[in-house]
Amino acid sequence: MEWKVWGMFFSPCGNVNALIHAMADAAGARLGVQARYIDFTLPRARKQTYTFGPGDLVFVGVPVYAGRVPNKIMPFVQQQIQGPGAAAVPAVSFGNRSFDNALAELAALLTAGGFSVLGAGAAVGQHSFTEKLAPGRPDGEDLALAADFGARAAEKAAAGGPGLSPADIPGDENAPYYTPLGTDGAPVNFLRATPDVDYALCSHCGACAAACPMGSIDRDDPGKTRGVCIKCQACVKVCKRHARSFSDPAFLSHVAMLEQNYQRPAQPVYIL
Repeated sequence: MEWKVWGMFFSPCGNVNALIHAMADAAGARLGVQARYIDFTLPRARKQTYTFGPGDLVFVGVPVYAGRVPNKIMPFVQQQIQGPGAAAVPAVSFGNRSFDNALAELAALLTAGGFSVLGAGAAVGQHSFTEKLAPGRPDGEDLALAADFGARAAEKAAAGGPGLSPADIPGDENAPYYTPLGTDGAPVNFLRATPDVDYALCSHCGACAAACPMGSIDRDDPGKTRGVCIKCQACVKVCKRHARSFSDPAFLSHVAMLEQNYQRPAQPVYIL
């Protein structure tokens, strides 16, 4: 069989992008083909349906939000990534706490879309909320492990290896979302929090609006959020003048709790 290798990813802060490239590039090299990529981070890329078939090996990656696939991206994965007869490898990046049920959910979504799930991976990336958790990850060692996993997944595909069963992947795709906690251990709610803008620093360059995966930042007035904010931090990280930040007390209490309790270096999990 002549294989095509694809990498698909939702990656507001770049961690998943790096991991999927490491996996798919190595898989393509093992199969003697050039990997192709579909970045569905921005809204315009989610306006179409992507359909794969026999001979396609597709690495699909998302970050972990509240222990699950990001809820605003889940319908796109469920409805617009279809793979009757294709092989898939779901992969998630988590910020040093836990991937909880995200990998199981992503695998279940791809299976429902007709894919045979050959492997699955959960890798560590620097937490989007703070540089104090998993700083600099995925690092060289993380990317080397991801590449090795991608190559082995390609070998399994070429050999006609069996797909995974739900029992092979830790987690429960039907489990509730993780409940954020504050420093006092009580649940906190920051769903309505949006970034603050320091207009003394803002140059109105438009980078934040261009980077927003929800298309929610007003290009003419970056202090206005026109739609949902998923707290992905893309706009904060892309601002070269450091004009954007979150000051919501509940959000900051949750960040502090994470920093207090999840400093230990988490380890990736790869399953074939």
